[in-house]
Amino acid sequence: MSLLQDLRTARRRFSVEFSPAHDETTAQRQWRAVRRLEQLGPVFASVTYGAGGGSREGTVELATRIARQTTVRPVAHLTAVGQPAAQLAGVVDDLLAGGVRDVLALRGDPHGDPHAPWEPHPQGFEHADQLVRLALDRGAEGVGVAAFPLGHPESPDLDTDLRHLLGKFRAGAGFAIAQLTFDVEDFLRLRDRLAAAGCGVPVVPGLLPVTSPRVLEVTRRLTSGHEPSWLHRRLDPFLDDRGAFREEGVRVAVEDGRRLLAEGVEVLHLYSLNAASNVETLVAELGLAAPRERDVPDGPDGPDGSCRSRVVP
Repeated sequence: MSLLQDLRTARRRFSVEFSPAHDETTAQRQWRAVRRLEQLGPVFASVTYGAGGGSREGTVELATRIARQTTVRPVAHLTAVGQPAAQLAGVVDDLLAGGVRDVLALRGDPHGDPHAPWEPHPQGFEHADQLVRLALDRGAEGVGVAAFPLGHPESPDLDTDLRHLLGKFRAGAGFAIAQLTFDVEDFLRLRDRLAAAGCGVPVVPGLLPVTSPRVLEVTRRLTSGHEPSWLHRRLDPFLDDRGAFREEGVRVAVEDGRRLLAEGVEVLHLYSLNAASNVETLVAELGLAAPRERDVPDGPDGPDGSCRSRVVP
């Protein structure tokens, strides 16, 4: 069954994200997390890609190891930052040779300063839809893209952002992972905009429990600085109590997850930060583990529900 079929037929499931480790100790901890979370049956595990392509070798290595040594489907990130098209094609070829069938095509942020003006490589790509086409042309089975509930920082308005997202789907992307947001309404309004455009492509919202002040700093990068004030009001009283801070951060994530599930979202993307415990907690609290034995009906994997042939508003 393809990843798109899995996403369309999933009921109360999760996906998880890992990043290439930078040292052997972190790599060992990370792999233990991969094997622990494998037991819970994630729909897929995404593997991030370093800014400027700095950790692309690590991405290929980790995604390939997951493909070859576990039952988890890896989805390798692929970004256009600082790389010519020929090199990007080589990365896709390496992933496919390692058994990785699916990628997440991202334009990416400028290396060193994510807020710097975007400058494409002279022999590279300027937009994510070009990466989508490249990956599919090289033989990738499934390609996902990023979606931005609050709009991409460079989009002048939400209508423009929607047109860009629909363009990525028309290029062949079959699903999207939404940028992390702590206001569930932001994601639901994105879903409404897609529905109004006649687009039924699966979009998976991200969920990250803010379990420490350090993780709160990570969220500033993942949300482009859009942490809501209410999140700080809930967490600030616990800054001097590490245990209480973690409990409150998990409680917030569980509340958001329950709201998303109640609104009909079937798959939640959980950020692991290369550790298993917080993901395990969310999976247990929200009931997201895969059943031990399940019958999944075959679902359509073609144009039904897609927006590849839709007219962009």
